[in-house]
Amino acid sequence: MTDPQAIQPSALDQLPDRDPEETAEWQASLDAVAKAAGPHRAAYLMRRTLERAEGNGIALPKLLETDYVNTIPTAAEPSAPGDEEMERKITAWNRWNAAAMVTRGAKHGVGGHIATFASAAWLYETGFNHFFKGKEADGSGDQLYIQGHASPGIYARAFLDGRLTEQHLDNFRQESGGDGLPSYPHPRRLPWLWEFPTVSMGLGPLSAIYQARFNRYLTNRGIKDVSASHVWAFLGDGEMDEPESTAALALASREGLDNLTFVINCNLQRLDGPVRANFKIVQELEAQFRGAGWNVVKSLWGSAWDELFQLDTTGALVRRLREVPDAQVQTYQTRGAAYIREDFFGKDPALAELAKLLSDDKILECFHLSRGGHEARKVFAAYKAAVEFKGAPTVILAQTVKGHTLGEGFASKNANHQMKKLSVDEFKVMRDLLELPISDSQFVDGVVPYGHPGADSPEVRYLQERRAALGGPAPARRTHALAPLPAPADKTFASFDKGSGSQNVATTMAFVRLVKDLVRDKETGKRWVPIVPDEARTFGMESLFPSLGIYSPKGQTYEPVDRDQLMYYKEAKNGQILNEGITEAGSMADFIAASTAYSTHGEAMIPFYIFYSMFGWQRTADQMWQLGDQLGRGFLVGATAGRTTLTGEGLQHADGHSPVIAATNPAALSYDPAFAYEIATIVKDGLRRMYGEAAPGEDQNVFYYLTVYNEPMPQPAKPSAPGVDEGILKGLYRFNTAESAGVDVAAANAPRIQLLGSGTAIHWVLKAQRLLAEEWGVASDVWSATSWTELRRDALEADAALLRGEERLPYVRQALQGAEGPVLAVSDYMRQVPDQIAQWVEQDWSSLGADGFGLSDTREAARRHFGVDAESIVVAALAQLARRGEVKATAVKEARERYGL
Repeated sequence: MTDPQAIQPSALDQLPDRDPEETAEWQASLDAVAKAAGPHRAAYLMRRTLERAEGNGIALPKLLETDYVNTIPTAAEPSAPGDEEMERKITAWNRWNAAAMVTRGAKHGVGGHIATFASAAWLYETGFNHFFKGKEADGSGDQLYIQGHASPGIYARAFLDGRLTEQHLDNFRQESGGDGLPSYPHPRRLPWLWEFPTVSMGLGPLSAIYQARFNRYLTNRGIKDVSASHVWAFLGDGEMDEPESTAALALASREGLDNLTFVINCNLQRLDGPVRANFKIVQELEAQFRGAGWNVVKSLWGSAWDELFQLDTTGALVRRLREVPDAQVQTYQTRGAAYIREDFFGKDPALAELAKLLSDDKILECFHLSRGGHEARKVFAAYKAAVEFKGAPTVILAQTVKGHTLGEGFASKNANHQMKKLSVDEFKVMRDLLELPISDSQFVDGVVPYGHPGADSPEVRYLQERRAALGGPAPARRTHALAPLPAPADKTFASFDKGSGSQNVATTMAFVRLVKDLVRDKETGKRWVPIVPDEARTFGMESLFPSLGIYSPKGQTYEPVDRDQLMYYKEAKNGQILNEGITEAGSMADFIAASTAYSTHGEAMIPFYIFYSMFGWQRTADQMWQLGDQLGRGFLVGATAGRTTLTGEGLQHADGHSPVIAATNPAALSYDPAFAYEIATIVKDGLRRMYGEAAPGEDQNVFYYLTVYNEPMPQPAKPSAPGVDEGILKGLYRFNTAESAGVDVAAANAPRIQLLGSGTAIHWVLKAQRLLAEEWGVASDVWSATSWTELRRDALEADAALLRGEERLPYVRQALQGAEGPVLAVSDYMRQVPDQIAQWVEQDWSSLGADGFGLSDTREAARRHFGVDAESIVVAALAQLARRGEVKATAVKEARERYGL
């Protein structure tokens, strides 16, 4: 029977063979080698041939995996500058103090992580001494994304450098008393040191890619030349399982981001055990990154292995290293020489012979200690190769031992991520291994001492000289004394105060029109960064394409199909719009880079990211926390908002809860504006607060979330009553009264109710106001609740002031003071959204909202389904008044029947 695999056509079968005889000779040669020297030799020759072809520029698919050895041969390693022995001493002090800090903290129950930095110490030290540029260097210096669990080691180095004191170290994870250190890189908690929050795993690598990309954006647009800046992201091999970690690899290679280096600490362990117990994580990552177009540098083995590789004349050692699964490598780390001889070398006769030439000490040195990530020369060679490589980003896969130098109780143990302390005896063993001058008498009452060679010691002088040569301390966050951005002309915003007359305008379009005017501003227009995830046409932004251009590092290398149209798809190297494709996560990473450019680069940029409101916060709320932690500023715009306005898309697109999620983020100022003039007022004040002259005590490090709608409605003029602007910004103002609305209420002493509406719900409320008056003789005042969340926060502050003995009335109570009748609040979201303020409203309270799943139907049918349409509001209002005895109970039943509820 014919083998079905034998008749499967290959890609080459589709190409004509100009010389079948020559082809046959090559194939026969390969068969002969495999028969005579074995398949391993044949594979070796094919690998070398493919590498030669790639080196000569012959177009062939790239080899995705190489042997399990260092990419840079020992003979090709460059000589590392500096004093390696001095750097060893510095690293020893850092290892000690990192472990001491966490161990001392464990006595207070605050914990910490020791093993991660122990494995990565040389990865950081080599960078700090020779590569990482500080803020005084060209451009803006380098951007460092530090692995969160390694933070104790970074604190230890800052302590050695004199930037932190023993008191700081003793307050690790104890911030409430002052002089505390946050557990992980948190810029909001330690803003002079940390730039980038990274411990929410996967967000560091994603953000690093978009930071490197945004650096190119700034340079290409002529905002600031930051071409000398390099982005370094330090990651864990287990962290790479997070989908965000690899989500943008293709973007980085597609745009040739050679200003970016990933350093993946491959200690083969994640939190509970091996990363790839039965496989090899390094090989998997190599194939993944090579396939995505990255330059890959593997630094796996230390110098002790050099002798073994020289003895490996048959390739048996390399073959064995390639086939041993990672969990077994971890086992070798904890076993003696006899076990390794039998299990590793004993599997192959050639290896068994090789092992006879090795002493037990040599075997243990190789398998217990010698890794590429633990040797300065190996790490330096990898870093130098990375920064010199052009045309693509580089990933360094550095193999290490988790818990290295912490003793046999830590190294490679599955539980070492949860192990928070060393015993005094273990510290003494560590001291001797690191050759530190710490005496037994310094261990007072069983407390491990911190170690410091002295502010004027050779180690500290060397450390500081190296940092001075590289542009200052690192990591470091810069607080620039930026001049406030000039405010755009008032007429830009005032034009929205007139309303739209008889024209129906959706608030989404109103926001886009406002931005379109703002980007024309001569002073600040170039600083706007429009970000959209492939939905610009949905939001009516296509008119910005030809005027602003869509950013592309290649410009436009083709003739667009719509070139003859006024609003054609224009890409440009200096384009202003970031159209990211279908990726909310990538768009948020863009936003974070742009929103923090005021600190990272000393350039205030004004990003606005517009997205389907359902998918922004729901999909990427973790990044919104990252944004707040990184002190970002800008405008997030949830378009097509609400649960009943985008009903044809089904329940997945029906947002009834984004304001709930936004309310959980202290840095987010969340607004649900109903009218165009409210949007203009909020944006104007947001520009003032974040980029202009902030009021005393006002936090500039906030971002705004605005919900806007795709429902075209008449936009009214701004009311002329005093306090409207204040109410818009604080969250509530009276839009009209029954009398000012011109509704006819027959009885002079008619029952009255206060109707509060936000966003698109205001239109249902206004219709209900007319129905209540005309059909039921009820007077109602309508209030626009622009921000339930800001009202709640103000009330919470008033409560806190009361506990301090200060009398302060919440704004919502001030606004509603004296308003007659009960209050009925309505929104296109869950009732939980308006109910945020219920406890501070003195009047009787009730609310309506769109709780539950969305559905596909007309807007009118959806609103009837959720009970938030005008007729439902009328019935709810009558029921509330009936409970108070102000209307007859029969009116409620009559209304339900009349409206078919």
